[in-house]
Amino acid sequence: MDENQRNIYHDIDVQKLEHYFWDITRADVCLAFSGGVDSSLLLKVAVDAARQNGSKVYAVTFDSRLHPSCDLEIARQVARELGGLHQVIEVDELEQENIRSNPVNRCYLCKRHLFRSLKEFAESKGINTIVDGTNEDDMHVYRPGIRALRELEIKSPLADLHITKAQVKALAAFYGISVASRPSTPCMATRIPYGQPIDYQVLEQIAKGEEYLRQRISGNIRLRLHGNVVRLEVDESKLLQVLERRKEIVGYIKGLGFDYITLDLEGFRSGSMDILVEGDQMGSKA
Repeated sequence: MDENQRNIYHDIDVQKLEHYFWDITRADVCLAFSGGVDSSLLLKVAVDAARQNGSKVYAVTFDSRLHPSCDLEIARQVARELGGLHQVIEVDELEQENIRSNPVNRCYLCKRHLFRSLKEFAESKGINTIVDGTNEDDMHVYRPGIRALRELEIKSPLADLHITKAQVKALAAFYGISVASRPSTPCMATRIPYGQPIDYQVLEQIAKGEEYLRQRISGNIRLRLHGNVVRLEVDESKLLQVLERRKEIVGYIKGLGFDYITLDLEGFRSGSMDILVEGDQMGSKA
């Protein structure tokens, strides 16, 4: 934990989060578990509380082609480290035409599809409480999937307790969670503009490009597609590294089948495909 994280940590009422889980783990619970820092923090606190209560925590990961294949392996590894009963549910979101067509509310449709599957799993185990890793920051950006979580009565402890992403990372570092500094790896569909149908072949090309870059440049990496133009986002501190390896990067990405490669001078920012979405559709109002 660095000095900044120590300062952030001291501003968090950790006991509130621990008590939250002590309360809900008086019975078995299900956690939507991606292996990212948010859900890993929740798994750590949930398992610790469940041990006191003699209950079970099911860490349930969706095996989805809309997420990088490494996500599932990382989720397995972190679940082994932290405990809980790891379960995998296979899903194919693009079997649903309304998701495949990629409307502006795609995230809502996708979350509803995924969490219905999770609710069926929970019901098969006699479990009434399902938890996910939505945090306070998610409530202030475009997150239509939050409406699906509310409709399905999924609990979001981090959002309920107003815990931000920076605070999540500080807490994860405090608990010694291995993925505390892992960059987010959101759904691959976020690389495609709304209204452009989602195609697995294109997503695989983008995933290969991002993995290639991730092996050479640390931090956040996104390849956003706009027609036949790929817009590369990296952390601002990494822009010069991209330029230094310009020929190598251009050669590889063009070899994947893309015609034009641009570097976004604003750098990485989450949700950059959502800039044209109306403000009244932000997550806090979803």
